[in-house]
Amino acid sequence: MSELITQAQSTAELSHDEHETTESERDFATGSDSSRNGSTTDSFDHPDRFLDRHIGPRDLDVQQMLQTLGLSSLDALIDHAVPPGIRIKRPLKLGESRGEYELLADLKAIAQKNQIFRSFIGMGYHNCITPPVIQRNILENPGWYTQYTPYQPEIAQGRLEALLNFQTMVIDLTGLEIANASLLDEGTAAAEAMAMSYGLCKTGAKVFWVSEACHPQTIDVIRTRALPLEIAVIVGDHRTFQFEIPIFGALLQYPATDGAIYDYQEFVDRAHTAGALVTVAADLLSLTLLKPPGEFGADIAVGNTQRFGVPLGYGGPHAAYFATKEVYKRQIPGRLVGVSKDVNGQPALRLALQTREQHIRRDKATSNICTAQVLLAIIAGTYAVYHGAQGLKRIAERIHNMTATLAAELQKLGYTLGLEPFFDTLRIEVGDKQTEILDRAIVHQINLRKIGDSAIGVAIDETTSKQDLLDLLEIFSGHSISVLCAPSSVLPASLSRTTLYLTHPVFTRCHSETELLRYMYRLQSKDLSLTTAMIPLGSCTMKLNGTSEMVPVTWAEFGQIHPFAPVEQTQGYQILFQQLEDWLAEITGFAGISLQPNAGSQGEYTGLLVIRQYHQQRGEGHRNICLIPQSAHGTNPASAVMAGMKVVPVACDPDGNIDIADLKSKAEKHQSNLAALMVTYPSTHGVFEEGIQEICTIVHHHGGQVYMDGANLNAQVGLCRPGDFGADVCHLNLHKTFCIPHGGGGPGMGPIGVASHLVPFLPGHSVIPPHAKNQDAIGAVSAAPWGSSSILPISWMYIALMGGAGLTKATEVAILNANYIAKRLENHYPVLYKGKNGWVAHECILDLRQFKKTAEVEVDDIAKRLIDYGFHPPTVSWPVAGTVMVEPTESESKAELDRFCDAMIAIREEIREVEEGKVDRDNNLLKNAPHTAADLTADEWSRPYSRQRAAYPTAWTRENKFWAATGRIDNAYGDRNLVCSCLPMEAYES
Repeated sequence: MSELITQAQSTAELSHDEHETTESERDFATGSDSSRNGSTTDSFDHPDRFLDRHIGPRDLDVQQMLQTLGLSSLDALIDHAVPPGIRIKRPLKLGESRGEYELLADLKAIAQKNQIFRSFIGMGYHNCITPPVIQRNILENPGWYTQYTPYQPEIAQGRLEALLNFQTMVIDLTGLEIANASLLDEGTAAAEAMAMSYGLCKTGAKVFWVSEACHPQTIDVIRTRALPLEIAVIVGDHRTFQFEIPIFGALLQYPATDGAIYDYQEFVDRAHTAGALVTVAADLLSLTLLKPPGEFGADIAVGNTQRFGVPLGYGGPHAAYFATKEVYKRQIPGRLVGVSKDVNGQPALRLALQTREQHIRRDKATSNICTAQVLLAIIAGTYAVYHGAQGLKRIAERIHNMTATLAAELQKLGYTLGLEPFFDTLRIEVGDKQTEILDRAIVHQINLRKIGDSAIGVAIDETTSKQDLLDLLEIFSGHSISVLCAPSSVLPASLSRTTLYLTHPVFTRCHSETELLRYMYRLQSKDLSLTTAMIPLGSCTMKLNGTSEMVPVTWAEFGQIHPFAPVEQTQGYQILFQQLEDWLAEITGFAGISLQPNAGSQGEYTGLLVIRQYHQQRGEGHRNICLIPQSAHGTNPASAVMAGMKVVPVACDPDGNIDIADLKSKAEKHQSNLAALMVTYPSTHGVFEEGIQEICTIVHHHGGQVYMDGANLNAQVGLCRPGDFGADVCHLNLHKTFCIPHGGGGPGMGPIGVASHLVPFLPGHSVIPPHAKNQDAIGAVSAAPWGSSSILPISWMYIALMGGAGLTKATEVAILNANYIAKRLENHYPVLYKGKNGWVAHECILDLRQFKKTAEVEVDDIAKRLIDYGFHPPTVSWPVAGTVMVEPTESESKAELDRFCDAMIAIREEIREVEEGKVDRDNNLLKNAPHTAADLTADEWSRPYSRQRAAYPTAWTRENKFWAATGRIDNAYGDRNLVCSCLPMEAYES
């Protein structure tokens, strides 16, 4: 297996200790100094604090809301809502709230400590060009990055269409029949393919074979994921493997990590004869020129779409792809966008086969992934729309021709190259000249890949210029070269693509910027985002993603860094990582943080692997029982199964809290094998359970560890710390609590915090270890050492802008907003669960089940009717069927909260009309919602209510109407008639 070194080997193994920031650097970042404390103000502080922009209610609003609750102060509310035994007794040590202008300048100074070298490292990551029209209008546009997961498809048709474009692109280029809406990265996509193959194989084999020509980070992730499932991983050469050992699956790299292009047809045929499924990890751009995996028999294709216009970002976020045969459509992990029809018979898009999702299947799940890299998949898909088939082919041909030119010139210099054909990457045998060449590369500010002790890898990309080639040749020759030979392709006909791709009109009509711009804005107009209204989703925390937090994401100093660049070139990132880890540790009370998990589900899985490793190292590897409350989110049991644990459910009491008596009974019964308890706090029912400390004590007493799901950490920040009241590990949803936007369903970040005894087991990485001194570390859980690094500046900015007191106030106001909504609506809709003192935490559950009996009104009817009022519906039927969970966040103003409450009260009166027999039970405002512009402009209107009541029920809807793009969608039809690629244009004709 190849190893990367682009400078001295020692730089790739620098420890956290060697990157610790000085006291002055920390002060520089937080705006604090040793003479300040959390509440002191300075007469020179800028009066326009970001804190006052992030929190929605003004001081007068807060007082009015408290008065509605019958309270005198925020302190009084928190004393009622949060158990006193878990409260922290001091302010957070995070400095003061900062101004946006000054902090952006400070972060810029840190970013400039990163060195932007030209990287020709490859390994699945390449420099690329993000078309400015896409960067400005999607990547930097809150109309795209503040959307939520498209669970309400009537108000998500734009992003669903963009994802359908992505799926179509992947299907066409891979030559397979079905593709999902993206996964987290190439390494974890390959691991998902392994798990899917294992579940499908009927031979009983427990061995997964991996080509040594795969990227090293992919092999690392595969090994991590295989271990708890007791799958043996064999790494070898596909040319010599004889299938004497029964295997259930195999993984090939196409082209190989060192650039070689192999003809895999014979290997695939032999694998199928042996009863194994074959996964091909393929470079998607190369497939514009190379025979696609589907044409030589691959069962699954995975890979990264980063080079389709997505910045390197020191490792992410990027959208992985996953394609397979249609026969496996019910086993494909993640999300799948499908075509259905609406109530009027018109084509409409939605997430297909949603009953497959892991929060439904729970401990029967084969994957814990219920997310996607939506924003990045949209960028990649739109990149393909912009360039089209011919444009992508021209880019690929240019890259290949430049690689061929470099190869010919290197051979003229006497270097030996690999015998196999190549696309964009060369393996150059340099013998004892390796160190000399690498040293010259550094002088030219160029990163190359070290392969073994006598070879160097060079990967050409879309941004490579003629001057780059001349510089590379000077590095290898030791002298200047001014003339290049003419390029000539080296791809043999047997490996060349002959089939068409991207033939759908969407890939042919938007090649001018004018057309693309209009297309993107047409799609954007079909989606409800935070630019339109509050998105009051329980457990999802759709708070403000401040513009100043987002600005640094596209700075070159953060975006144009290869994930395997030498550590000394990334000192700005290292400072940011260390400070962010320190701040998260202070907020949570934990001793160590890993930033590697790049989704909440990955954080869950990583935390459980750390617990598993802890038990293994103590000689108690038999501990495999994971206790999980019945109210837990379904990814909890799915993650536990993936981590090799057996799930034992724990009952909840009538108030939604963990049944402590049942917990004691289960813990005692399984005390010899108890590994962990997974608990969400505040609970999934939106309250602070009084017994959380006792719960942790019970688990610890019986030898287990407490894993806390951090989905609701935003109700704890500044008030209590999980590390203080008993949790051993907790994942932190940075895309919820710490302001990374949801991006229409991704990206996210799910780093974990752990207690001191678990620090040695935090994730490592085979290429650049993020915690080099941790010899007992678990393997990599993500392809890049620090996960999706380029979005971490968002959370860094948020914490530094708010300061300790600001973060605490944000939590208090979030709890205030939720209790205010609960109070205003409690006489209209029962609030299902409240805490011991009658208060909720940061969210509340409204019980709508009675209306099915009184008016035949379902929870979905109310959700769809809210769309007519201009709102995204709350979380529907979770954690209790027939209810909605409402979370307003601290960023919403009192006016917006009142507008939402007024809408809910008005809908209650519409239900009452049905209850009293004033309107028909099957033909009314709720059953026909949402009402579209097409409905209102139809020649005939036969409904027993006016058009105005249908679409303009309030004054604010008349001022600024958001229209659902389609009528209510028939989900069952879409599942029965699954289509997950673009329909022909005639399908959309009336």
